[in-house]
Amino acid sequence: MDILIVGAGIGGLTAAAALLQRGHRVRVFEQAPQLAEVGAGIQMSANAVKVLDSLGLRAAYEASAVRPKAFEFRRFDSGELLHRMPLGEQHEQRHGAPYFQIHRGDLHDALLQAVRALDPQAIALNARATVLEEDEEGATLHFDTLAPVRAELVVGADGIKSTVRRYILGDDRPVFTGQVAWRCTVATTRIAPALRTDIVSTIWCGPHNHAVMYYLRGGELLNFVGCVERPAEEESWTARRPWAELDEDYRGWHPMVRAVIEHVERDQCFRWALNNREPSLRWSSARATMLGDAVHATLPYMAQGAAMAIEDAAVLARALELPGTLADRLRRYEAHRAPRTARVVRESTEMGELYHIGDAETMRRAFHDRDIARSRNEWLYPYDPLQVAIA
Repeated sequence: MDILIVGAGIGGLTAAAALLQRGHRVRVFEQAPQLAEVGAGIQMSANAVKVLDSLGLRAAYEASAVRPKAFEFRRFDSGELLHRMPLGEQHEQRHGAPYFQIHRGDLHDALLQAVRALDPQAIALNARATVLEEDEEGATLHFDTLAPVRAELVVGADGIKSTVRRYILGDDRPVFTGQVAWRCTVATTRIAPALRTDIVSTIWCGPHNHAVMYYLRGGELLNFVGCVERPAEEESWTARRPWAELDEDYRGWHPMVRAVIEHVERDQCFRWALNNREPSLRWSSARATMLGDAVHATLPYMAQGAAMAIEDAAVLARALELPGTLADRLRRYEAHRAPRTARVVRESTEMGELYHIGDAETMRRAFHDRDIARSRNEWLYPYDPLQVAIA
């Protein structure tokens, strides 16, 4: 097929590589003037790693990736262990692939190189899609700087402000969740050994606020994401905020958290608004569909946002090989993917409520009752996008 993809983020590039690998003609249009993945850390569980492996990417990122031993959920001030979910060898043996913590730039670059190896001309930059039209024979994308382009199928991988979504579902606006996210990284050597965590992903949980810390690039960097309840503000990942505000948000927190706050570069503190939408069961028209944040933007509290986009890409590529009309194949794709991604959206929101409980004893009981490890090992991580029945 002749396929257009809007957006060259992790989801769009995964889709491009998977579709090119199957012999489709693919063109990717990215509105940015250059390709660079913003942000720092990203977590990839077995359900996503299986797709990356199928694209031959492991060698490109594994040397710098970190394999955490576990998720540890701790109380923000005392460090009390509330819950532990083993990862490491146990995750790989149980689910058939490792759990990796990767720098977003490293993963994005690996995907970019994979796409360009399959088709050096596949990606067009500085191309902002403005209007999508379709008829019985195909779909046409209009741009602000390029002539219109026509194809059999358009895939919207263009994020929470998606042009393709606006065409398919109307102009529904993202909803501010009442929470914002801090993002920064610190060189591990700047932190005293006694104040470094083990090779785990630690979620520090406190009243109306939580923080996630884990290692990147072979342990050279410590990634920090802090999610705090605040009024609405800018939605940009590149918006810098005063260090003093970060310091205030985490005053009185555990010494391991304070060590990150006190050693971060003062001009490298970023904060952005967290938005999402009510999940939609409709993803497609006759000749257009969506994947990733364009259709199921979610809070990052299960570390599954990018993983869901990667799963979408793999299942879409498989669905297009099913019999029937294109509209039939797109319906099978959305019917399979929508319930799973909706569950991730809703449970991610619930995790935010769990992590932000004020009273310590109430939080202990809530973690015990939730049993995160059992739940995720039963339904989230075992999913295999390459093998699951979709027909």
